[in-house]
Amino acid sequence: MSSEGSIVGGRYRLDQPIGRGRAGIVWLAFDTRLFRTVAVKRMYLPVGLPPERAERARAMAMEEGKAAARIEHPSAITVYDVLPDGADVWLVMEYIPSRGMSVFLAEHGRLTPEQAAALGILLGDAMAAIHAAGIVHRTLEPGTVLLADDGSVKLTDIGITGGGPHAAFRAPEVTQGGPPSPEADVFSLGATLYTAVEGVPPFGDDGQSPERPPEHAGPLTGALQKMLRADATIRPTMADTVVSLKAITEGREQTAFIPPTAPAMPTVPASRPVPSQFPGQPGQPGPQIPPMQPVPQGQPMPPHQPGPLMQLPVQQVPHAPMPAQPMQQPTARFVPTPAQQAAAAQAVREKAAARRRIILAVAAILCAVLIGIGVSELLFV
Repeated sequence: MSSEGSIVGGRYRLDQPIGRGRAGIVWLAFDTRLFRTVAVKRMYLPVGLPPERAERARAMAMEEGKAAARIEHPSAITVYDVLPDGADVWLVMEYIPSRGMSVFLAEHGRLTPEQAAALGILLGDAMAAIHAAGIVHRTLEPGTVLLADDGSVKLTDIGITGGGPHAAFRAPEVTQGGPPSPEADVFSLGATLYTAVEGVPPFGDDGQSPERPPEHAGPLTGALQKMLRADATIRPTMADTVVSLKAITEGREQTAFIPPTAPAMPTVPASRPVPSQFPGQPGQPGPQIPPMQPVPQGQPMPPHQPGPLMQLPVQQVPHAPMPAQPMQQPTARFVPTPAQQAAAAQAVREKAAARRRIILAVAAILCAVLIGIGVSELLFV
């Protein structure tokens, strides 16, 4: 039994549990070789199997972990390693401070249709990349979607069988014994987004109830109904789903998913004073606009109080072009003409001659005085 302080694979120290799912407990761990924090999870293996079947189950879990490690996408959790440890198989992943979407919805309620569509674009794009790699997610549901504290969205348990998908998010053909498929992933994404905007799964918690008509989906209704078609052959592909969701959000401001545990996003750098007038558009004058505020689901909530998933406008603001300023030319050095040079030299010579005349006149006067003194002394002696 795993416990705090245990070493997995001779390398990863289990520090504390940070999540739990049908596939097992997720631990915050420390990589003692690379000195970094990671998340590790013991992969689900059926108990009570004969030795031969148990070995096959471990081999399958290793293959699923290796396949997940091939996926590189901004909205997919990064798998670093998969390793056996005794009778267990452990998955080593990047650690992202976050909370599960299922936990978030239970605490803060539904998303708006626009928020759900923007979330679906991120998840659908990641799922399209997964399908392009020849992998089926198998267990897409709110419990395998992480809303990170930095505003990003991460998809987990990619291609991991685990304990199987929740019945409420399982495609009908899979429920009837069919194999997982990209079409089944489209159904699971539709059920996940439906739950995000309606607060309940489309076919009940058991996935067997009659379809509940959406009441809050608004412009998202048509896309959800196509994704939730019972016939897998007429469901849209994941790439087509992303196109449909982008059409819903076209012309609207982009959204970021910021759980209330995340730090506030600054609207201007702290080193700059806040101007009294903001431009209506980048680089254009406009009326005064208050700082951006989150737009929660339902009624506005007082500041610093947790609310539903917040929708913050995120605009790529280009640097405003600086007004054209005439370049200041360096002061030109004065170069006199030859005539000006000759006149200046003549003036210098005249000043020197005048000084010589003054000196000679003073000297003559002094000589005359001295001679007069000498003659007077001779006459009176």
